[in-house]
Amino acid sequence: MKHLYAILFVTIVSASSTATFAQDTSNYLELGLTQNKTGNYADALRNFSLEIEKNVANPNPISFYNRGFAKYNLKDFRGAILDFDKAIELKPTYYEAFIARGQSYSKQENHKVAIQDYNEAIRLNPLEATAYFSRGISKSKLANYRGALSDFNKSLELNAEYAPGLAARGEAKAQLADYKGSIEDFDKAIEISPKRSNYLSNRAFSKMKLAEYQAALKDFEEAIKLSPDNADDWYHAGFCKTQLENFRGENGEKGALEDFSKAIEMDPSKVEAYYGRGFVKSKLGDPRGAIEDYTKAAEIGNNEASKIIYDTKMTKALLDELRNGVQDKLKIAEFSTERAEVYFNRGSAKAKSGDSKQAMEDYNRAIALNPIYAEAYFFRGVAKSNLGDQRNAIQDCSNAIKLNPKYAEAYYVRGIIKLALGDNTGCMDLSKSGELGYNQAYQVIREHCN
Repeated sequence: MKHLYAILFVTIVSASSTATFAQDTSNYLELGLTQNKTGNYADALRNFSLEIEKNVANPNPISFYNRGFAKYNLKDFRGAILDFDKAIELKPTYYEAFIARGQSYSKQENHKVAIQDYNEAIRLNPLEATAYFSRGISKSKLANYRGALSDFNKSLELNAEYAPGLAARGEAKAQLADYKGSIEDFDKAIEISPKRSNYLSNRAFSKMKLAEYQAALKDFEEAIKLSPDNADDWYHAGFCKTQLENFRGENGEKGALEDFSKAIEMDPSKVEAYYGRGFVKSKLGDPRGAIEDYTKAAEIGNNEASKIIYDTKMTKALLDELRNGVQDKLKIAEFSTERAEVYFNRGSAKAKSGDSKQAMEDYNRAIALNPIYAEAYFFRGVAKSNLGDQRNAIQDCSNAIKLNPKYAEAYYVRGIIKLALGDNTGCMDLSKSGELGYNQAYQVIREHCN
């Protein structure tokens, strides 16, 4: 999950506190402070610069700090760091400047250096919640989620109602697979800030991890209402709908097909959405469309780039029934960076279209990416059998059974092929297939094993 939390500066030091550092408090400083507070950062920067020029002989750390604040908000992080450096040089105990400089380093993805500044800020003021929160964000960016969790806990001890802190802790908990704890934190964050779409999205993600797809879908849909241009939310809504077998919408409601298409419309490079839409098209009986989407997913995600015997008994209809029966048991998986699922599903679509040779090539690639992919071994075995390679088809069915000892369809196909080769132990495989719930096996047993 992405960090979408704004990293906030500690409160701008008020103009009245400048008396300690400068005898003559000018209108430039007061005006700049007001402009910073109202978001007029360009004008604030000019006024702080004028203030600094007027007081070259007696520099005020507050002026440098607040000019750094203006530069930060104008995304001049390098310039902001230089100003915070000067503020710290003038006032070595200026913990707010350490925090602000750390946040500037964080914006440059220099999180290790940022953490050093947060450490110093905490040493100077152990009760500053912002320092713990900011350090937690940097630790999360470095994948130190346990360290981040500890910092978010401390930040929330000091500021219990800080919604970004609750959300950040919820995200860290999700990274540590504490999905229930994550949901609890997002519940509180959403109660405080109900219009933050990313809080809803992240809570939905944790619900999805707990297989609470209906509840997750509700959150994704609420997030989409608040931020309709987020391709990730459309994709995940589609994913939830595939788990609920809502492939095509009815009565004006969008189904998974429409959600994946919307995600692709917003982000044409979103490989997961092509993968998901291909899966849905396959379920809806559109193998050609499924192949197109799987091919697109493979291209984007990877720039490297009946002969089963008894031809009179094993009809094409029966083979389709066998394939469809196994396919119906499969649910779309969360998209894998290895992309084995893309090749597996594209292979299945090609097999349904009658292209066993091309299907087998995709199954080969799926297995190369995921050597424990039982379904890929099984379907490759069926493809090999269709191409007349019965011996190797048996081996693939055996591999599938080794990976999944309850694979009824694999026992069934292996049994039929064995019988075709004159090996009567095929009847034992058919019996096992029937025990595991594949009733079609008993018809073959009646005709060929008694």
